[in-house]
Amino acid sequence: MTLYWQVALRGFRRYATYRAATFAGVFTNTVFGFLRAYVMIALYAGRGSIGGFDLRDTLTYTFVTQGMLMVVYIWNWWEIALTIRSGDIVSDFSRPLDYQLYWLAQDAGRATYHAIFRGIPPFLIGAAVFGVRLPAHPWTWLFFPLSIYLAVAVSFAFRFMLNLSAFWLFDYRGIGSIAAAVWTFLSGFAVPIALFPGTLQTVARALPFAAFVNTPVEIFLEKQQGWALLGALAFQAGWALALLAAGRLVLAAAERKVVVQGG
Repeated sequence: MTLYWQVALRGFRRYATYRAATFAGVFTNTVFGFLRAYVMIALYAGRGSIGGFDLRDTLTYTFVTQGMLMVVYIWNWWEIALTIRSGDIVSDFSRPLDYQLYWLAQDAGRATYHAIFRGIPPFLIGAAVFGVRLPAHPWTWLFFPLSIYLAVAVSFAFRFMLNLSAFWLFDYRGIGSIAAAVWTFLSGFAVPIALFPGTLQTVARALPFAAFVNTPVEIFLEKQQGWALLGALAFQAGWALALLAAGRLVLAAAERKVVVQGG
């Protein structure tokens, strides 16, 4: 595991070199956080609570999700697809390492960097301006980071398979755009899933997209406690394992395609 720990460290250091991009990203995330917050303030005018969320919960949800945006990286991650297009993936496959675990480790390092330097600043600025709800129970501060890493694992598993689609699709960005629209809505990023109408909320909570965003934020807001909290973490872990296993099947099919075409 030392190899993959070193890969994770390099994933962290790689993104740490782009300081100007980090500053610009913090600024953009904060501005859009303000826009979303003012929309929510208008929505809650004259209302006490919607779906069990009061205005303070929703503002907290807004700035936690703005902070998570680059951590779970649900848009425009095409690093593997680009190696497929360039042909570099052939040499990547020949390396003595687990290809999926290599990228998962690198993504964990990237997510850690983005959590610290892209995630925390917009949340702190939003908290200072709007006043957010912080967890009351100490263990929430332990379970929330665990939930974030599980969200990254589920997100990575989806992105991994989406990138491998470049083996079969000439324009993989088309399906990527559709996927981004679907999981932006069903993950609860745009609107908390608790605000969805009955049947749609039930369906959205059962799908893996909820594990990207909605589940970690509800844990932060302490909407899930006791056995429900453990159930929420198990929901994320279950989807992470299932999707990573599915990714291995897709990877095996992709490797056979390379061997066949290589003779």
